[in-house]
Amino acid sequence: MKKTKLFVIITTTCVGLVTLFSQTAATYLNPLKTDSIPSNHIALETESKDVKSATELLYDEIGLEGKLKFEAFDKAMIGYENLNFNNKDIITVIDFTLPSTEKRMFVIDMKNKKVLFNTIVSHGRNSGEKYAKAFSNRHGSYQSSLGFYTTENTYQGGNGYSLVLNGLEKGINDQAKARAVVIHGADYCSQSVINATGRLGRSYGCPALPRELNKPIINTIKNGTMVFIYAEDPAYMASSKILKKSHITLLAQHDVTGGADSIAMY
Repeated sequence: MKKTKLFVIITTTCVGLVTLFSQTAATYLNPLKTDSIPSNHIALETESKDVKSATELLYDEIGLEGKLKFEAFDKAMIGYENLNFNNKDIITVIDFTLPSTEKRMFVIDMKNKKVLFNTIVSHGRNSGEKYAKAFSNRHGSYQSSLGFYTTENTYQGGNGYSLVLNGLEKGINDQAKARAVVIHGADYCSQSVINATGRLGRSYGCPALPRELNKPIINTIKNGTMVFIYAEDPAYMASSKILKKSHITLLAQHDVTGGADSIAMY
């Protein structure tokens, strides 16, 4: 009987030691179990998802949310950062994803981070009715051209006070000057036309403005500022060499809300 009890005790002890050894070995062999990850690592991962890019911070500070699509502003910033303009204090973004009945032209003061003008703007007559959906660089197309431009000189023409645009994207808008695609005022670009027809009148491809805003806008953006005309157009997105570039850290130089530590560099 004593031998039986002794055998049971020895057996139980051996089983316990084997179990303890197995658990200890598992701990050393698997040091990175999910439940062993420090809680601060998880917190850092979650926090990084909430960090805004420099472009997002600038977009928020200018107050563009609910007015200009972030996608349009984001694409505009790629050109703004990578191209050389004589005057980088002012940019113009035209968002052709919006109908002509809405204020889709934005003149932005980048230095003081505010919108100077937000107005309606006409598109080319063969680009579409209420929405601009078709775009061309071809002579006689009477369509708008997308992409990046730089503004040049002003002149008095058949449409009055006008501003020359130089298209910067080969095969996309580089025929703008030859096509006489300029910024000018037009009677068909007005709220009264919208009220009467349900849309703006259309141009031969020019971004035409309301008469009363034409001169002040042209005088603000003339002589070397950036103009970017945006649309969700797959052909343009695929062919634009400028949009294939990456964001650079130039925007980090702006005194944006949140400070440098809040900026996710590209």
